Amino acid sequence: MKQLTIFTFLLLSIGNVFCQEYKMRLWEGDPPNFKSSNLVEIYDTTDIVRIEQVSVPDIAVFLPSKSIATGQAVVICPGGGYRILAYTKEGTDFAKWLNSKGIAAIVLKYRLPNPESSVTPHLSPLLDAKRAIQMTRYHAEQWNIDPTKVGVMGFSAGGHVASTLGTHFDREITKSGDVVSNFSNRPDFMILVYPVISFNPEITHSGSVNNLVGENPSPELIKLYSNELQVADDTPPTFLIHCQDDRAVPVQNSLRFYDSLLEHGISAEMHLYPEGGHGFGFGYGKGQVENWTESLFRWLENMVDN
Repeated sequence: MKQLTIFTFLLLSIGNVFCQEYKMRLWEGDPPNFKSSNLVEIYDTTDIVRIEQVSVPDIAVFLPSKSIATGQAVVICPGGGYRILAYTKEGTDFAKWLNSKGIAAIVLKYRLPNPESSVTPHLSPLLDAKRAIQMTRYHAEQWNIDPTKVGVMGFSAGGHVASTLGTHFDREITKSGDVVSNFSNRPDFMILVYPVISFNPEITHSGSVNNLVGENPSPELIKLYSNELQVADDTPPTFLIHCQDDRAVPVQNSLRFYDSLLEHGISAEMHLYPEGGHGFGFGYGKGQVENWTESLFRWLENMVDN
């Protein structure tokens, strides 16, 4: 029995050495802005994995083989209108693709803005995104990452989380006071895929607005979370992709953000397609848009050299 126990331990140890994926909680104990509740996460696995009622955030870490690692890392924010997280389609599937290109990927399961589980609901997604960037830099040596090459990627409402992070990183909300909080939460670059950017009612996605800030938000909150109005000279370089026929999140979200980036002299690359709709993910079977990841990879290669 003792020999079997030792053998089992060795197998587990070897497995851990070669394991390229694992999960970890973002915070020790209760996260900031946490409110105790009876909420339980709901997983819908009908086709893709969708998660509802997220109140305990974590990250899933996907690391490429060291032989092809570029040193880059991307924190991925899945979309879902701030109501659910499209966890596989806009999260882990892209993490695996990034790994194949030598890029580390950290899939963020961020808290959804539920008043039952958050003191101030609209703060929780941003708090978790900031922490994910800090955690990545804290573990940079262990994960074979260059701490100056840590970016963020977001889809749809996850694009709003990502663009909020990229334009609000210096907005002091709260600090946990531990060693991780000493690391910068500014992403070095942003990848925004059919993103919700603006809360301007003329072009926004009303579901994302209602779920984040409520049905009757103040003008101040509308302006605060209209990220095309929050671009500054230190906003990170950005890659944008959108389709003209997106009926959920109008293409004007990306267009206005791109204009703001140019006004501030921020390096930006935008790819617009006539067709593809919303939520196309990799774009397979969607015509021209299915090649967008090739453009992204070339852009990321250029980011490595800069």
